Amino acid sequence: MKAHTSITQANVSPQKALELLQEGNERFISNLKVNRNLLQQANETREGQWPFAVILSCIDSRTSAELIFDQGLGDIFSVRIAGNIVNTDIIGSLEFACKVAGSKLIVVLGHTNCGAVKAACDHVEIGSITELLSKIQPAIYQETETLNHAQRNSSNKDFVQNVTRNNIHVSVKAIINRSIILDQMIRSGEIAIIGAIHDLSTGRVQFYEDTLVDQKKLLSQSASSNSTPHSKETVTADAHS
Repeated sequence: MKAHTSITQANVSPQKALELLQEGNERFISNLKVNRNLLQQANETREGQWPFAVILSCIDSRTSAELIFDQGLGDIFSVRIAGNIVNTDIIGSLEFACKVAGSKLIVVLGHTNCGAVKAACDHVEIGSITELLSKIQPAIYQETETLNHAQRNSSNKDFVQNVTRNNIHVSVKAIINRSIILDQMIRSGEIAIIGAIHDLSTGRVQFYEDTLVDQKKLLSQSASSNSTPHSKETVTADAHS
């Protein structure tokens, strides 16, 4: 299989990019990987690259995006950071992948049994890890199913799973809220963003449809917001926020 070119990349829509990743993951879990000549792909991409998607995932050694989506050299950008959290450098990397290099889909990929999430649940504080884990705290605060405080730690698998899911949602929203460039690209239909989770035990990636943000969704939200008049109380509250 040949590497993507500027022409093939241009013909990939955000929805098609999602389908390509889903198909690749199906091949991965079925152990039916595409036969690729990686040396040939390295030669084909030596002068440029045209990845169709960018994956923001954890640094976990078991969740390599190229492998679990069965992609070759030059097919996808892989942005990795513990806990798949978002910071300024991550935003810049995603903007480069989409605005400069032409990727059509952003995937925020979490995974089961995430060490960073578990450390955040246990409020671990070690060196610079402390600042990184603080970015997972909003996902912990949003977990409201576990009422017993003694069970709000990494020993509770359900709690960790809920926080992992929340953390994916938080990262998706943070990307949109913090990047005017990416927000505008979504509104123009150039790209879309979606969250997903990789099950380490099966290899399967489950995409969260409720996290999908595309042109249709953003324009619908804007129309709904514009059609709803703000009350005097709301305006007053906004003025003092």
